[in-house]
Amino acid sequence: MSAIRRAAVLGSPIAHSLSPVLHRAAYEELGLKDWSYDRFEVDEVALPDFLAGLGPEWAGLSLTMPLKRAVIPMLDTISDTAASVEAVNTVVLTEDGHKVGDNTDIPGMVAALAERGIDKVESAAILGAGATASSALAALSRICAGEIVAYVRSDARAAEMREWGERLDVDVKIGQWSDAARAFAAPLVVATTPAGTTDALAAEVPERPGTLFDVLYDPWPTQLAARWSAYGGAVVSGLDLLVHQAVLQVEQMTGQAPAPLGAMRRAGERALAG
Repeated sequence: MSAIRRAAVLGSPIAHSLSPVLHRAAYEELGLKDWSYDRFEVDEVALPDFLAGLGPEWAGLSLTMPLKRAVIPMLDTISDTAASVEAVNTVVLTEDGHKVGDNTDIPGMVAALAERGIDKVESAAILGAGATASSALAALSRICAGEIVAYVRSDARAAEMREWGERLDVDVKIGQWSDAARAFAAPLVVATTPAGTTDALAAEVPERPGTLFDVLYDPWPTQLAARWSAYGGAVVSGLDLLVHQAVLQVEQMTGQAPAPLGAMRRAGERALAG
């Protein structure tokens, strides 16, 4: 096998991805001089040919939207974690040519919270639905002892969250988006919505909030995160999630652990600062 080892992030759009910055910082810190990490614009149509064209120098892939579900039929096996939410964000290419899928978003969320001393909560709330919300629900199933309420915009989204709850064996209660400010009474709030969606809720943050996990990282801080911090609440950012899930990817792809969390975070912060 060639000494040169390759990895990359795939998705569409992909130009915004911070993954190359994080992974390259890890390689430098670990002394992996023969490793490279790139980004490729790949959609569902192009994915089969891209995977078929990978040579023995390839060690792994990071996947973002819209590939996390589309890749599953093309893999030899996937982890229980990935299967639980039908989403793969990590593919490890083994020496015998197998493609193994995993989901590091879920343990990445758990690790990001644990870094802030949050490894168990009595209840939690999720703002939004969709793919990120399902991963958040899976993460919360590991640390939340009690009620989880998801605040969603439509009956269809409510049905989706109930279905994910059943699959994950989590009792999910549904709240209307018009009542989303009620989420702030929970000790942990996970915001999974697109940029700008929670801006109108910032004025509703209570004077003594718990912990906010806002999965966005650019632009940062969001209006919600800024108000939360101003009132003394703990805030976990999307960069925290991105770094922790990337740490797990680096460890799986390179076989070296622990990956350099601090160096990877600093590289991400520098890139975002521009």
